[in-house]
Amino acid sequence: MSLFWLLPFLPVAQSTPEPVATEEQELEINTENNTDAENEDDSYAQQMQYYSKHPVNLNTADEETLGELKILNPVQIQSLLLYRRLLGCFINIYEIQAIPGWDIQLIKRIRPYVNVGDDLKISAALLKRLQGGEHTILARISQTPERSDGYLPVPATTGQSVTKGYLGSPQKILFRYKYQFKNLLQYGVLGEKDAGEQFFKGRQKPGFDFYSAHFFARDMGIVKSLALGDFTVNLGQGLIQWQSLAFKKSAAVISVKREAPVLRPYNAAGEINFHRGAGLTVVKNNWSATAFISFRKLDGNFVMDTSGNHEDYISSLQISGYHRTTAEADDKGVQHQLAAGGNISLRYGLFHLGLNGINYKFKLPLQKPGDPYNRYALAGSSLGNYSIDYSYTFKNVHFFGEGATTQNGYKAFVGGALLSTGQDADISFLYRSISKGYQSLYSNAFTETAVPNNERGFYTGVSLHPGTVWQVNAYADFYFFPWLKYRVDAPSNGAAYLMQVTCTPNKKTELYSCLRSETKALNVSINQSGLSPVMVQHKINWRSHFSCTINADLLLNLRFDLLWLNAENTAPEQGFLTYLNLAYKPTGKSWSSIMRMQYFESNSYNSRMYAFENDVPYSFSIPVFYNKGFRYYTIINYDVNKKLNFCAKWAQTIYSNKTLIGSGLDEINGNKKSDLRLQIMYKF
Repeated sequence: MSLFWLLPFLPVAQSTPEPVATEEQELEINTENNTDAENEDDSYAQQMQYYSKHPVNLNTADEETLGELKILNPVQIQSLLLYRRLLGCFINIYEIQAIPGWDIQLIKRIRPYVNVGDDLKISAALLKRLQGGEHTILARISQTPERSDGYLPVPATTGQSVTKGYLGSPQKILFRYKYQFKNLLQYGVLGEKDAGEQFFKGRQKPGFDFYSAHFFARDMGIVKSLALGDFTVNLGQGLIQWQSLAFKKSAAVISVKREAPVLRPYNAAGEINFHRGAGLTVVKNNWSATAFISFRKLDGNFVMDTSGNHEDYISSLQISGYHRTTAEADDKGVQHQLAAGGNISLRYGLFHLGLNGINYKFKLPLQKPGDPYNRYALAGSSLGNYSIDYSYTFKNVHFFGEGATTQNGYKAFVGGALLSTGQDADISFLYRSISKGYQSLYSNAFTETAVPNNERGFYTGVSLHPGTVWQVNAYADFYFFPWLKYRVDAPSNGAAYLMQVTCTPNKKTELYSCLRSETKALNVSINQSGLSPVMVQHKINWRSHFSCTINADLLLNLRFDLLWLNAENTAPEQGFLTYLNLAYKPTGKSWSSIMRMQYFESNSYNSRMYAFENDVPYSFSIPVFYNKGFRYYTIINYDVNKKLNFCAKWAQTIYSNKTLIGSGLDEINGNKKSDLRLQIMYKF
């Protein structure tokens, strides 16, 4: 069936599109896998916002650029490139309906970020790089108005002064300047202060707690990429290094392959997942080579040797980025990390082969506590990882994988295949085998655990497209952990399943229902006896989501989430979450608003639930919800003129069964927790 009727009504590139359901799910699952840590890496959000204003030209985009969108799988990318080689450049954007393997859902997702046009000559671009780009100045301040215990004065005792747990003020502040010309030149600086950190005083006399600067250029003759300052490195399938955003299991069942340029600029507020130094990629014919070097100071738990042998060590690296208390400030920068590595790759037609390596040297040795699950943990003053990655497309099948080893000889492998049977079905397979002693830093492969270690598993997914209205996605994943893990004191196994049915009856309405099941082993406390045997835990999530464009000004989203949790010898738990979301943008007006009303309840943190939230531009949030209560938020976005934008968000959670919120220094006396965020952005 022709898609021609649909294309004129799809979002145009000049709008600022909201994340679609699949991307929301991927971000929610990433947060769950990262132990609810707040994701401060907004590089992907910045990139997609930029592409919405400056869409990718499908007539000139290469495989690397198309992969950066994180929407197309390798088979779909090759279909576009083959179509372009055979039939020439696109004359009209409507032609994308004719690309084999591109269905309605895919076109709807990618349309806001792509366009077709004439090729811009590199010689002309070189002259325009320093003057034809866009400058952006952004300032953001956030605060929780309710004071937690960390900001309350501690009563002074005899001879002591009044103190507080947190050294600084409760405001979180971000400042960023960035210049960008297409994807050819980018540079900027960033400063960030977390809530509770000092600002221009005490431990932070230089101002912000975290500073970042970067310069990044592409396509300068033989030089493919040049990175100075802060940048990220992505190698192979993430076994030895992957610092950019990467998704794992979700309703995007075919998106199992890691794809990104080896070097990418970094200008986010996250203080952990990047390198600081210099990197260079050169390309000649079918060959490319990348080399980089980095030096950084890392936070860590410093342990002093009291025996007089001067054998001080680091018991663990700190990844929170917080320096709010005296103890946290003492941990700042105590570890020094020198990293160097690179990549050599050959691309011949549809075949790719790469050799990757990275080495780390530390000022102080790493030495984890002697718990049994730490027997194979990263230890010592150095680490080396080396790998070979490959990919090959044969007709409608794309093969890919990576085999890696450490300097100690521990092995890891990830390999898979993507199969497209045409417009009706796509299938994915992935196998991984990672030894219990394999260790890496800043890696992110397609595994069940957050980092590739101590795991064997097999994943298969299928995406069915029975016509233009329906889509069915499903996966099954089986995994085994040969050695102990944190909170799992025995070898264990598990399985995960998902099925999602999506119905798009017309251009204004979308409905999907998703059932996700997961079985894992976990230490479970029994009747406060002090015993925590390993038990099997079953968790089932069922989500139904309805989205409807009421008119040209109003978009409505309605969601229902149900959760069931059962573990051996413990009481079953349940969770429920529902919300109504309204996005209102009056035609011809310079302002818009998003509002949400939400209800949630669950038995405990174990049956917690997640919900993606809209936020100010270049930001998003994914709170975790448990116990019982309501949450609402309102976002007002106002374009003062074409250059100046102001945005504000007010959110509040009201618990009906709690009088204390949080714990430790973050504990709030009351049943309400609010969030206020203000942002101003100037482009010129």
